[in-house]
Amino acid sequence: MATPRAARRPGVDRRLRLHPALPRLGEFLVNIDPLDWSQRFPGATIMAFEGKVPHIDATAFVAPGARIIGDVTIGPQASVWYNCVLRGDIHRIEVGARSNVQDGSVFHVEGPRPDTAGEPTIIGEDCVIGHMAVVHGAQLENRAFVGMGAIAMDGARIAEGGMLGAGALLSPGKQIGPGEIWIGRPARYYRTQDEAQVAKIRFQTERYCSLAQRHLAELRK
Repeated sequence: MATPRAARRPGVDRRLRLHPALPRLGEFLVNIDPLDWSQRFPGATIMAFEGKVPHIDATAFVAPGARIIGDVTIGPQASVWYNCVLRGDIHRIEVGARSNVQDGSVFHVEGPRPDTAGEPTIIGEDCVIGHMAVVHGAQLENRAFVGMGAIAMDGARIAEGGMLGAGALLSPGKQIGPGEIWIGRPARYYRTQDEAQVAKIRFQTERYCSLAQRHLAELRK
């Protein structure tokens, strides 16, 4: 099975290497029903909600104990780790290619009301979501970072390369600019990322892509 490839953009390093387990995984997936979640992701709870069915790329990783519900899309080489909850019952959730949602994180959405269309949760490509983070009706552009235990609320936005520090609370409607670091509760601008910080986030993305395939290979043994 061919691995989907993201469109290249100038100035973006896409030199990620696939784990050797991926070809074997592709052969395995050819022979199963794409909606047979118990075979694809043993130990995870993946369920439709009122006719809305999760769409999970064949190269993505969903760990045992994770719960994926309703209108949720998970892109190529993305990973959703142990005991995460992504509940797309009243709006949609999207996780872009190569993004990782680390252990215990919770994604939910803000549903439509008479005065608003609601707020989906949208995660761009190459994003890092730290352990036990909460993203509720917020949107992250490519290469954004949410630290461990941080919370991003309804209508919040994190621009490309922006960072919400560990334990921070991004209030409803607040916007983190490109490359900015915000910290605190409520979160405030702290400084702009330097090259070392950008490189660290890139490393985290690459490491989790590789690590996800290693965990997936163990589950297939």
